[in-house]
Amino acid sequence: MKTMRTLCMAAAVALMMGVSSCSTSKTVLPYFTDIAEIQEGTLPDMDYVPVIQPDDMLNITVTSLNPEATIIYNTPAFNASNGSMTQISTNLNVLEYMVNANGDINFPILGTIHVGGMTTQQLQEYLEKRISADVEDPSVTVRLTNFTVVVTGEVNRPGRQSVNRERYSILDALAQAGDLTPYGERNNILLVREENGKRKYVRLNMNDSEVLTSPYFYLRQNDYIYVEPNKVREANAKYNTDNAYKLSLASTVVSGAAAIISLVIALVVK
Repeated sequence: MKTMRTLCMAAAVALMMGVSSCSTSKTVLPYFTDIAEIQEGTLPDMDYVPVIQPDDMLNITVTSLNPEATIIYNTPAFNASNGSMTQISTNLNVLEYMVNANGDINFPILGTIHVGGMTTQQLQEYLEKRISADVEDPSVTVRLTNFTVVVTGEVNRPGRQSVNRERYSILDALAQAGDLTPYGERNNILLVREENGKRKYVRLNMNDSEVLTSPYFYLRQNDYIYVEPNKVREANAKYNTDNAYKLSLASTVVSGAAAIISLVIALVVK
């Protein structure tokens, strides 16, 4: 009886230690826990607008009170050096311009324009000023059409996301990905970004409200977000892998033993 009681006490202590160790490494699920008790507040203004980069696709349309005067600006242009089109026309009213490696596009009538580093608003104003020399009160619309980001890891819907607006935050990206799973590490989200031909990375803590004023809060074209798994997910994966290996090994041993027994029986019968 004393031995049984001792074993029960030891099991209880082991269980409590296990629970304690799990609780110290558990993931904090809510976002912005540092302001959880604050009912109201303000954040600094963030004047962020993405700039045009090489390989971007731009939708540019030109209109005016006299539609005939702007037809030429909505006509696919050709590269004089090799005779190839530098724009992709999806229909008669929509033209898309791919920004080349130098940050240039070839625009009808106006020729080569360096657009790299401009915002879409700046390019719109530039084109309106240039075109107004020949067209009265032109109106130009510039839209970035290939703004995409990738979200992978511990989210419910990982994959590439198409963005239809220029101000798109990491909160928008996580929401579009179905939010983090309970196994996602919220305080160590990896963001990879390419700037000036070089890749850089930063880690963001979604439990901390400082991310709301971070220069990485708003995303840029082709940003890559990775939500790493927490210790529970890693432990479960290791457990499942180990069990699968043990099961496979046991199956192999049983199969081998059965083959040997069959062979022995066959020899004895003979």
